[in-house]
Amino acid sequence: MSNIRITKQFSFETGHALYGYDGKCKNVHGHSYKLSVTVIGSPITDRSNVKFGMVIDFSDLKKIVKEEIVDQFDHATVFNQTTPHIELANELKNRGHHVILVDYQPTSENMVVDFAERIVARLPEGISLFSLKLQETESSFAEWYASDNL
Repeated sequence: MSNIRITKQFSFETGHALYGYDGKCKNVHGHSYKLSVTVIGSPITDRSNVKFGMVIDFSDLKKIVKEEIVDQFDHATVFNQTTPHIELANELKNRGHHVILVDYQPTSENMVVDFAERIVARLPEGISLFSLKLQETESSFAEWYASDNL
């Protein structure tokens, strides 16, 4: 049976700041992120399986990505916990804001690696993450490919 790639797209709003950066992105700001998730596998051949002919049910992929990324990052502000931004993060948390602390600079490049790890851990047997594309603006995005990360 052939391997087939399946892609589902997601959108979420997230704020961040890049500590130590020499441009405008050192300030707290946000993006309307678009995330394309592509998995690869062989369609189910068991005719008695309700998902016969599918690599993965789009709703199953949606559940994974929604729980691991969208529900957590949507309308949150992401800060690197190893920088002085921790003080701002704590102040925002104390005022009831949704803050995510990570151990990396929250660039699209680092976020897409984090997202890949989260998704890979949840995929069912026989399904592999092929690629991710995290778009932070209409013309700027970071891509992760499994083949580049063997």
